[in-house]
Formats: sequence, structure tokens, C-alpha cells
Amino acid sequence: MALLQEWHKIAYNEKAGKEGIQRFWQNYFRLEQGVYEKLLAAPEEVVEGTVEELAEKYSLSIMEMTGFLDGINDSLITPNPIEEMEKDTHVSLAFDKEKLYKNMVDAKADWLYNLPAWNDIFDEETRKRLYMEQKKSGTVIVGKKVGRNEPCPCGSGKKYKYCCGRARG
Repeated sequence: MALLQEWHKIAYNEKAGKEGIQRFWQNYFRLEQGVYEKLLAAPEEVVEGTVEELAEKYSLSIMEMTGFLDGINDSLITPNPIEEMEKDTHVSLAFDKEKLYKNMVDAKADWLYNLPAWNDIFDEETRKRLYMEQKKSGTVIVGKKVGRNEPCPCGSGKKYKYCCGRARG
């Protein structure tokens, strides 16, 4: 069985109960933060190796490293083959700094996008810009509602209520 499937069984184990799942994720997020602190301390360094080697490097279990790789994959310059990944699969942690920051904002992971190491990577203005870009990307802007007596936006020249606004029956 691929590591990612095993990780999902452990991470989303409904049999563990609410408190068990909560404890699991609190512990995982603490470990994840430690790895990001190390990665962000040397953002230009390309970290590569097998899943097992990286787990050892960051003092994680194979499953914890699998979870980390799953989480960071969308922020990598070249995504890893996480679906079929095994412990001897060669992976890279070369990340796109802007994508990583935005994905942390999107995940509402304030313990990650507020890490002090980001201050050395981006100035405050850039961090604010990236934060706002990410927040706005999820905002749906609804257009002005067409009044029933206004001209139909389809361009027919009829009132909306007699054209596209007509109840179809």
C-alpha cells in the first residue's frame, strides 16, 4: 500500500474519536512547524532525498514525513509523486516561496505563515500583499442584481421581467 493511503487512514481515523484526532493533529502541527522552521532558515537550499532519509533528517516517522510531503506538495517547484510514493522514493522539498506562503494563508495555518523566518524572506509589504492576494482569490464577487423593470442584460431590448427574468413553466 502506498504511503499516502496509510497516512490518510491514520490522519483521518474516525475510530480515534474527536479527542484522539485533535491530539493527533496538535502533535503533527507542532512537528510540521519544526520542519518549516528549518526549511525557511535556508530557503535557497534544495533539500532532497528518499522519504526515509528526510524523515530521519527532520526526526519524523515515515508517516509524519508522508503527511508533511502531502501538505507541501502544492507549494513545490516540481511536485513529488505522492500518490505512489514509498519510503525509498526520491523526493525534493524545493519550494516556491510565494506559493508556500499563500498556501499557508489559504490553509489558515497562522502558526506557519507567521513564523519569524518569513521576515528574512519577504519584507512586511510583500507579506501583506501575498496575504491579501490569497484572501481575495477565494472571495466571490456577486454582480449587481438586475431589476425586473430594467432592460434585459442579454441585449434583447425587452424588460428583464418579459425576457430572461420570466418564470419558465
